[in-house]
Amino acid sequence: MLSKSVLRARSSTARSLSLGVLAALAYLLVGLAGPAAWSEPKDIRWGTGPIGSSGGKALVVLAGVLNKEMPNYRISVLPTPGAVTTVKGFATGEFDGFYGSDVALREFATDSGRFKGFKSQAKRTPVQSLWCYTLDVGLAIKASNRDKIKKWADLSGKEVYTGPLPFDTRKHLENAMAALGVHHIYKQVDLATAGSQLNSGSIEGMIIYAAGGKTPPPWISEASLAVDWAVLNPSADEVAKLKADNFGVEEVDPANFKKKELYAKEVTLLPFYWGFDVGLNVPADDLYQMLKIIEKHADELGKLDPSFRQIGGGKMAEFQKHALESTWNLVPIHPGLAKFLKEKGLWDTKWDSKVAM
Repeated sequence: MLSKSVLRARSSTARSLSLGVLAALAYLLVGLAGPAAWSEPKDIRWGTGPIGSSGGKALVVLAGVLNKEMPNYRISVLPTPGAVTTVKGFATGEFDGFYGSDVALREFATDSGRFKGFKSQAKRTPVQSLWCYTLDVGLAIKASNRDKIKKWADLSGKEVYTGPLPFDTRKHLENAMAALGVHHIYKQVDLATAGSQLNSGSIEGMIIYAAGGKTPPPWISEASLAVDWAVLNPSADEVAKLKADNFGVEEVDPANFKKKELYAKEVTLLPFYWGFDVGLNVPADDLYQMLKIIEKHADELGKLDPSFRQIGGGKMAEFQKHALESTWNLVPIHPGLAKFLKEKGLWDTKWDSKVAM
């Protein structure tokens, strides 16, 4: 039988061992609960166009890839009435990322159009960080009217739906029609009813567009079910005038609109650049990594949403360069994009002064 002194010694030893184990476990848990273990992903509230628009669909796809590949960030896709809303929301701090076009950034830079007087409200300047595709705009009419409406000028005095008021596609088309002196009457209708409005004669023309000239937004597919529409191409003289006024002009295959008959061998569209942008809230090295990930997954993105095909096939860096050749002097360029293009040997030193600080 053990003595009381031996039992007390063993009990003391057991308590010491237990406390030692607990101390070791506590130390381990503290280590596991350090900054790396407990840090939350950084949220990016990213504004885009409404559901059913090209931008709304594209950002959902892009965010899916980035959320998987960049666990230190968490992207929330926030639909808005139109891209211009996201640019303004970014500038006032409502969004961390925006859906921007060269049309909107030019208006911001020149304090004109929809941004007239806005700079006094801005807390920060929009930054160029990623160009994804072009949206290429044109016009359509009811097919049964194609014998009396043969060129854009024939829409003068007629009610035309050039898109929702906040849409930059509408603004680009309106700018082109103004350059040609087409004095139409703008009529606001809902995207979901555009086809039926054209069919009933409530409007006599409506906007059409496609990403990269190949991928129309979902709402146009719906419109095609409600009306037999025909593309309305500008005349040769109108095309020449548009080119002289520095509008890009391209001819695309009618089959891209996935409609049985467009009543034209080619569709004339006017492209302009679009991108999904963040500001300096995403550091240069993080944006650089983001661009590398997008480049790596560009072909995958193009399969999920054909809008991204313009940056697929190893062409992403070239696409950034081509866009910046038109937009570099509008608003600052994110240093992460500059790093990405310098690594590719595609940076133009004349852009140095526009890199955001």
